[in-house]
Amino acid sequence: MVFVNESSWKHEYINTNGVKLHYVTQGEGSLMLMLHGFPEFWYSWRHQISEFAKDFKVVALDLRGYNDSDKPKEQSAYVMNEFVKDIEGVIRGLGYQNCVLVGHDWGGAIAWNFAYDYPSMVERLIILNLPHPAKFAQGLRTPQQLLRSFYIFLFQLPLLPELFLQSSDYQAVETAFKGMAINKNAFTQADIDAYKNSAAKRGALTAMLNYYRNIFQQRISNENWGVLEVPTLMIWGEKDTALGKELTYGTEAYVKDFQIKYLPNCSHWVQQEQPDLVNQYMREFLTT
Repeated sequence: MVFVNESSWKHEYINTNGVKLHYVTQGEGSLMLMLHGFPEFWYSWRHQISEFAKDFKVVALDLRGYNDSDKPKEQSAYVMNEFVKDIEGVIRGLGYQNCVLVGHDWGGAIAWNFAYDYPSMVERLIILNLPHPAKFAQGLRTPQQLLRSFYIFLFQLPLLPELFLQSSDYQAVETAFKGMAINKNAFTQADIDAYKNSAAKRGALTAMLNYYRNIFQQRISNENWGVLEVPTLMIWGEKDTALGKELTYGTEAYVKDFQIKYLPNCSHWVQQEQPDLVNQYMREFLTT
């Protein structure tokens, strides 16, 4: 198992696009920017930060609405155009022209969109368990993916999702990780507590849910995805109960230089459940 060494990690803040975002950083050199998903925060990259800090300035961001980043109250603040502007501002604000962009789940959706909008700012793209937007849109027209995505529709309701997530000491957050994971030992009680504490911060739950409440106003319905020129690696845990493996099929039609690595006995939480293998695949991609 990867040794997590937090002693040399720095906690910093950056102002971008009208919000102040928190991030953890380690290392020097070219920028590697990591974007987490739901219901997570920068901590999801704990097994990757020190590994890649050997060669990069690694920045693991708290997305807007999460953990120690600003949480705008307006639901309209949680749309893809704003997320993409946040990332542009972070890269430029850190003094870089481009980066290796790594995204998982919602962070993967933002990374896909950012790479399309600002291809010159993405040297390489690494996506974990989030399909290309065109493939996801196609998937949402199938009964099997609609069934897997039932929670998206549940999250459209006012107030009830917040009450559900925080009930019984945020049991739903623990279930999201341990319930989905194939290797239950991948998450210690300290890990689960970290996720619960992050979700419990004032305003965080509603902010996190607002990503979903705006999902049908996002670019997900855009049919005009061109061919992405950025070299892209997709890493996919095959036992993802939220996103079917079939969503990855045909991605090469949308990405000129595309590689995919499947992890057979692994859930949605791929970089936490199989960190050594994920790190290996990332390093191989970055050194070829």
